[in-house]
Amino acid sequence: QVQMVESGGGLAQAGASLTLSCTASGSTVSSFATGWFRQAPGKDYEFVAAVTPGPGYTYYADSVKDRVTISVDNAKNTVYLRMNTLLPEDTAVYYCAATGPSYLRGALNTVNQYRYWGQGTQVTVSS
Repeated sequence: QVQMVESGGGLAQAGASLTLSCTASGSTVSSFATGWFRQAPGKDYEFVAAVTPGPGYTYYADSVKDRVTISVDNAKNTVYLRMNTLLPEDTAVYYCAATGPSYLRGALNTVNQYRYWGQGTQVTVSS
């Protein structure tokens, strides 16, 4: 069973940077695509970023693409989400998720591509 565990959330001031980590167990991050989503109170899941195995294609939501970087450390079996210039509207619970062996690369911004989800980590940005 694949498990994804997020860490690195917390309270940050607007303008600061934060790096979230997502460590996989039960499989390797080189076996599937990994995405980050977030959910603000009362809102639906919002895609943030995704990365594929192998060539490591990356995808970003337009709303964050200038401030966010997704990266993979295969040796640590961990996917990172680096967020710069945090804004109060970045406040949300951030989830990492992994696809199965099969996925549609062009649809990695949709929740139904992902089979395994972490428990989420809270990010709160104060103004």
